[in-house]
Amino acid sequence: MELAGVGERFHGKTVLITGATGFIAKLLVEKILRLQPAVKRLYLLVRAADQVSAQKRVRSEIMQPQIFQHLREKYQTYFSSWFWDKVFPLAGDVSSKNLGIGDAGLSEDIRKETDIIINMAATVNFAERYDTALAINTMGVKHMIEFASKCANLELILLVSTAYVNIMEEGIMMEKPLQQWRSYDGRSNLDISEEMAFKKAKLKELVYNNASEHTIRHTMKKIGTQRAQKFGWANTYVFTKAMGEMLAYEQKSRLPIVIIRPTATTSTWKEPFPGWIEGAKAIDTWITNYGKGQLKFFPTDVATVIDIVPADIVVNAMLCIISYHPQGTTNFIYQIGSSMSNPIKLGEMANATYKYFLEKPFVSAKGEVVKVKQPNFLAAMASFYEIMDKHYKVPLQNMLHRGLSTTEDHRSYNHLKREYDFTVAVAEVYWPFTISKMRFDDSNMQNLMAMMTERDRELIPCNTKFINWDKYFLETHIPGVMDYESRELIRARL
Repeated sequence: MELAGVGERFHGKTVLITGATGFIAKLLVEKILRLQPAVKRLYLLVRAADQVSAQKRVRSEIMQPQIFQHLREKYQTYFSSWFWDKVFPLAGDVSSKNLGIGDAGLSEDIRKETDIIINMAATVNFAERYDTALAINTMGVKHMIEFASKCANLELILLVSTAYVNIMEEGIMMEKPLQQWRSYDGRSNLDISEEMAFKKAKLKELVYNNASEHTIRHTMKKIGTQRAQKFGWANTYVFTKAMGEMLAYEQKSRLPIVIIRPTATTSTWKEPFPGWIEGAKAIDTWITNYGKGQLKFFPTDVATVIDIVPADIVVNAMLCIISYHPQGTTNFIYQIGSSMSNPIKLGEMANATYKYFLEKPFVSAKGEVVKVKQPNFLAAMASFYEIMDKHYKVPLQNMLHRGLSTTEDHRSYNHLKREYDFTVAVAEVYWPFTISKMRFDDSNMQNLMAMMTERDRELIPCNTKFINWDKYFLETHIPGVMDYESRELIRARL
């Protein structure tokens, strides 16, 4: 007997989505509405002072013409009324109890109506303030679980995490849960309540010492990195996401919790149109700045397999999980990526990027055409620092020795110094990932895909093995990234 499928799964259902203004969340909202117009309601939780502000955010940040082009064409002049009949913006904040929903009556209505919760609220900044990251990535999960536990008709909670909560230098990263009290390196006891107390004490100490806002921000960022590395994680983002997973795991026996772990998300492959992206993702920092001539050197192993997955594949995988996850199974973690089924090496990505900018060079605001050279990769950080000394630090020291007597001297020095600081900062953040020999197991996800109906294989394709990476980079991703850069430049000028 063939299963019902994704469209039927959402028929007449009410879905609560947190972090609704995020890149993936927007695509998810569009895809649900397009696949199942008979979905009852989508509650979209956004950070806002009140309901009016929440509606304004949804209108300006989610109802974008490009994303909803298919639905606008379908409903024509009725699109707006149809959209607001399905979508209900919620002013709230996952970092607060009751998800920050102040209206008690509204909160109760949501608990009675909600069938599915999709928790996407997150701060994805690798070097976020520790207090901010804890509040959203860790305690946000706790508050979501507390809210979900009071939902009368709850069928499923989908927690969107990241595959990089499991991170080592090499090996296969399995679809296994993380448990509290265990640090990743196995050498320390990790107690989330103690981390919250530690954060609170540090903030209190800073305030007591009359630290400036700048000092508090800088100190809390530094503390986040230190705590992450103390327990074996690479950065504040993955550490606090890992702790969020731990809190979810503790409630698995009493709540229908499922976790999806995407790898590095890139622009859309096909839907709602190819190449849509918002914000510079992990690999895009290198792509854009290499194309602009600002990243001339980078430490990496060109043989390293990078695990990337287009955003629409992530959305489809989420819909697949919601529709096909078997109740009662012990498997509740799904990793979605490409390193097992369709691996691409950093060197291959770099060659495609070089080829693209040779054919379509970046043109600066002053009309200057940037001519790129073959990417200059260094196999070790020691080699990288040596070449940075030769090409940046020594010339900078010579410039200071000669003296900065003219405006042009100061401009040249500042330009070179900014380029040096930026290159080193990017290299140090991404170095652990550019030499990694890890792959991400996706057996649970593959098994779920095998259960899909033929129709759903067409409606929600989520297997990365069918992607031609060279074509994707040359014709879809890099053009999409550069188009986003252009949009941001225009917006900055307005």
